[in-house]
Amino acid sequence: MSEAAPEHRNEIASTADPKPDWVRLLLATAVLCLPAVAVLFGLLIAGAISLGTAALCAGAVLALMAVMLNRHFRRVRALTRYLQRLRATDDDRPLPTAPTGGDLLSPGLSQAIAETAREQRERRRDLEDTMVMNAAVLAGLPDPLILVGQNRRVLRLNPAAESLLGHDLSGRELALGIRNPDLLAAVDAVLRGGEQEAVAFTIPGKVERAMAARVLRLPAAAHAQASVMIALYDLTGVKQSERMRADFVANVSHELRTPLTSLIGFIETLRGPARDDAEARERFLKIMEEQSHRMSRLVDDLLSLSRIELQEHTAPSSQSDVGQILRSVASTLELEAARRGMRVEIAADALPPAVGDRDELTQVFQNLLDNAVKYGEDNTVIRVSARPLAKGGAGERRLGRAGIKISVFNEGEGIEREHIPRLTERFYRVDSRRSRRLGGTGLGLAIVKHIINRHRGVLEIESRPDEGATFSVYLPAAVEKPAALATPQAS
Repeated sequence: MSEAAPEHRNEIASTADPKPDWVRLLLATAVLCLPAVAVLFGLLIAGAISLGTAALCAGAVLALMAVMLNRHFRRVRALTRYLQRLRATDDDRPLPTAPTGGDLLSPGLSQAIAETAREQRERRRDLEDTMVMNAAVLAGLPDPLILVGQNRRVLRLNPAAESLLGHDLSGRELALGIRNPDLLAAVDAVLRGGEQEAVAFTIPGKVERAMAARVLRLPAAAHAQASVMIALYDLTGVKQSERMRADFVANVSHELRTPLTSLIGFIETLRGPARDDAEARERFLKIMEEQSHRMSRLVDDLLSLSRIELQEHTAPSSQSDVGQILRSVASTLELEAARRGMRVEIAADALPPAVGDRDELTQVFQNLLDNAVKYGEDNTVIRVSARPLAKGGAGERRLGRAGIKISVFNEGEGIEREHIPRLTERFYRVDSRRSRRLGGTGLGLAIVKHIINRHRGVLEIESRPDEGATFSVYLPAAVEKPAALATPQAS
C-alpha cells in the first residue's frame, strides 16, 4: 500500500475524532443549562416537585446538553482543521476529503465547504489561464504598451516597450524612462480623471524617433493596480518618408539645375549657330555626355540615400568580414590610384566579424577610399588600418560595446577645422568647383553617415591643413546579440 494511504487515514481520524476541549465544554453546558436549572429550582421552591426529582431532572438536562455540545464542538473542530488543510493544499494536489458524521446541528455543512473549495479552485485556474493568455497577447503586440498606476509608477510593460526604452521600468517612475513633458502631462491629466489623451513627441538619441502616444483610462475593475495604459506608435518611418520627399524635391531642383541648364544651352546652340560646326558639335557633345553622367550619378546617390534613411532606425543583424570588404574595395580602385602614382596599403589582421550589412559597408568604404584617391596628393600612399577596440578603452566606451575601428588616411591638402562638422551634410562641399570637376555629387559622406548611424556605429573625422585627413569608422563587433546593441555616444 502507498505511503499516502496511512497519511490519508490519519487525517480522517484526526478530523472525525479530535480531542475535546473540556473547559469550553463544561462552560457551555453550564451556560445553556442555566435556564432549565432555574425552572427546576423554582418548581422546587414552590413545592411542585421534590428535591430528588429536581436533582434527577437537572442531572438529565446537564448530561444530555453535554453530550450534544461535545458532538457539536467535535464537529466544529473537525471543520476548522479541514479548512486549514484546504488552505495548505497546492493547486496541483487533490483536495482533502471532507469530514463525515456529526451533522446533527449542521447537516450538509462539510459537503457545502468542499463544493465551495472545488468551485474556487476551478475559478482560480480559469483566472490563471486568462492571465497567461493576456500576458501572451501583450507580449506579442508589436507596439509598445505601458501600464501605469498612481503617482506615475510603471506596473508593467511589454517586450516592445522594453526594447524601445532600453530597459525594464517596472516599479519605477515613468519619467525615468520617458522624459517628455507633453507625455507626462497627458498621463497626469488622465490620472486626475480624464478619459484619454493623445500626444506626439520625439525620443532623442543617435537616431531620433518620432512617436505618437494614446493615454487611456482603464476600467474601474482594474483600478486596484493599473490606472492608465500608454500605447506608443513609432512614426519614425512615416516622418522620415515625408521629410525625404520634401528634401528630395528641394535637392533635385537645386543640384540638377546647373547640368540641365548646360544641356539646354548646348542643345539650342547645336540647333542654331553651331548647326554646321563639326568641331563645336564634338566638343559640346562631350560636355553634354559629362553632364548627363553627372545627373545620373546624382540621381543614383539620392535614391541610395533615401533608401538608407528609410531603414536607418532598424539596426542590421547580419555579420560581415570587414577585412575582406576592404580588400575588395581597394582592388576596384587600384587602377584609378595607379594613374596618379598612388597605392593603397591595408593592415587588417585577426578581426572579429562586424555586425553589419555587407553591401552597405562596402558602400561606406567605397566612398571613403574613393575620396582618399580623389583628394590625395599624387605619388602618395593611402593607409587603411582595421583593428579590434581595446577592452575598456576609450573607443569601446564611446561605441558602448566591443567593436572594430577602421581608419582611412590620405596625404592631401587637409581640411580646415570649421568645415569638419558640416562634411556629412547633403551637398556640402569645401571646394564646390573642385568637387564637381572630380565628379563628386556632394552626397558621399552623407550616405556614409547614415549607413554608420543605422549600424549604431560612429564616424570620426580628423584633419589639419597640409597634413592630410583621417576618416575613422567604429563598428560593433559580433560578440553579443545584435538586439543588445547600446546606443553609442554622438560623434
